[in-house]
Amino acid sequence: MPSPPDFSAAELAERFGLQLHGNGAERVVGVGTLAGAEPGQLAFLANPRYRSQLGQTRASVVVMRADDAVDHSGTALLASDPYTAFAKLAALFAQLPQREPGIHPSADIHPSTTIAADAHVGAFCSIGARSRIEAGAVIGPGCVIGEDCVVGAGSELIARVTLVTRVRLGARCLLHPGAVLGADGFGLAMDGGHWIKVPQLGGVVLGNDCEIGANTTIDRGAIEDTVLGDDVRLDNQIQVGHNARIGSHTAMAGCSAVAGSARIGNYCLIGGGVGVLGHLEICDRVVITAMSLVTSSIREPGEYSSGTPLMDNRSWRRNAARFKQLDRIARRLPAIRDE
Repeated sequence: MPSPPDFSAAELAERFGLQLHGNGAERVVGVGTLAGAEPGQLAFLANPRYRSQLGQTRASVVVMRADDAVDHSGTALLASDPYTAFAKLAALFAQLPQREPGIHPSADIHPSTTIAADAHVGAFCSIGARSRIEAGAVIGPGCVIGEDCVVGAGSELIARVTLVTRVRLGARCLLHPGAVLGADGFGLAMDGGHWIKVPQLGGVVLGNDCEIGANTTIDRGAIEDTVLGDDVRLDNQIQVGHNARIGSHTAMAGCSAVAGSARIGNYCLIGGGVGVLGHLEICDRVVITAMSLVTSSIREPGEYSSGTPLMDNRSWRRNAARFKQLDRIARRLPAIRDE
């Protein structure tokens, strides 16, 4: 068993290039919130609304901005972005399970599969023909990997992840339980009053350092691949349609959905419950706030919103009735201006 992490404030400051305020000998063995931390824990102050908790915190060390430390009598690590600094510091205290190299006896592995010697394949996994598991990859219990898939070096499928077919993961990707990549895209054609299925012949390609949340689904392309760039982060229960493309360093919050053939640029932030219609383009560095519906392409960086804010039901019903009259009022405006 590895020894539990234990660092002095001075060691943490030097390791992460932070300025030390106070007693560098303070020991840190874990993390907590400002309100809930115990002695020996590290907390952070990033949002001004929690500044009132600073005076009562029991944390041994707090990560904060220099301005917040002026009147702070305890030990602090000063950072221009305390939240990002805390994320890096907290990673030192994450107790990750150890995965020994090897293949569990209950796993079902096709003879044509290639598995690196230092990869881990857990219990009750199934890996199909011509797939490849690269160096240091971890395939957790109950995962199903179909034909012609690649799990890149250092990537991890935590548990019950399904890669249906022709899915290629880059290096250091992390897929949470229940994620399904490479299922059929929703391709249908009407023929004589009946739907016929359009074959989905493409695959799914993820770049390096992507993270896919629990129960998120990414459909494979109809002809070309569905593609996510490097460092794309998808939250839980997201749907990405076939042939969509999501640019590098874009993050999407839970329950959002991207329809087929949509294109989302780099460094975009997509809020929870957002819908993006198919065949649209969103340029780089766009922020879309929660519950918005994107119905046309966005070609200028910025922050965009849609929808009606929450209000009491009586007001909403009254406004909804007025919405129906907007077209009639707009048509009357020219006549009113001419009077």
